[in-house]
Amino acid sequence: MAHIEEVSSGLVRRARSAPFLEREEEHALALRWKHDKDQKALHAMTLAHMRLVMAIASRFRHYGLPVAELVQEGHIGLLEAAARFDPEREVRFSTYATWWIRASIQDYILRNWSIVRGGTSSAQKALFFNLRRLRAKLSRLAPSESSAQVFQNIALALGVSTSDVETMNARLSAPDTSLNAPVSNDGEGEGAERGDFLLDDSPTPDLIVADRIDGERRSEWLRSAMGCLNQREMRILRARRLEEESSTLETLGEELGISKERVRQIENRALEKLKSALVSRHGDAVTQVLA
Repeated sequence: MAHIEEVSSGLVRRARSAPFLEREEEHALALRWKHDKDQKALHAMTLAHMRLVMAIASRFRHYGLPVAELVQEGHIGLLEAAARFDPEREVRFSTYATWWIRASIQDYILRNWSIVRGGTSSAQKALFFNLRRLRAKLSRLAPSESSAQVFQNIALALGVSTSDVETMNARLSAPDTSLNAPVSNDGEGEGAERGDFLLDDSPTPDLIVADRIDGERRSEWLRSAMGCLNQREMRILRARRLEEESSTLETLGEELGISKERVRQIENRALEKLKSALVSRHGDAVTQVLA
């Protein structure tokens, strides 16, 4: 328990000096807490099990988080277990509380181990907490196996995909790096940060706004210019050019009682009339609306 010393010495002393509870005494305390909400009974029961919290917390000390914080989270799990514990089921409180303590500590590690959140499903949690152990075990049992085969075996054992294993292995193998970290410390590229080299191919906000304004303006020009068309020309042009699913020449010909060649001629004439109206009102630049 030496590695627990970073936890406040007062808590450690109280936990170590707290007496172990016999089954009957534990049962009596649990009944007082459940039925009477006796805070002294709760305190006595949880303090007697803080050694269990510290023992479980010590198993997760290799994840780089302060053990004191792991103990605090384990204590939260212990209190949750006390709130849910049913003394009538004849189960020792330590047996019941172990799951809650471990789950609380594991959730805390998953939230704080990396700035990048990992999966929170039961399979992903099992992968996170068992990958290193299984990888080391399989490497000892079959040292000649390739990394790909080891990952396949781990995926089969934990019920996840091989790609999930590879991704988690990469995350566990490298620490987080800030985007504000310098690219080089040797003087070359001085002042440049990692974030400066992240490319974003999406348009900038000013281009998005400009495109939206231009689009609205062109749409208004087009609506105004279509006033030069007669009803049949407008119907054909809308069906052929403006609707989400354009109609075929043959379909329009059947609807209008004319040949598909005649429909094509009317469409071309409507486009020429529309183009002339737009150019006369707004200049050559607006012909792009007909593209």
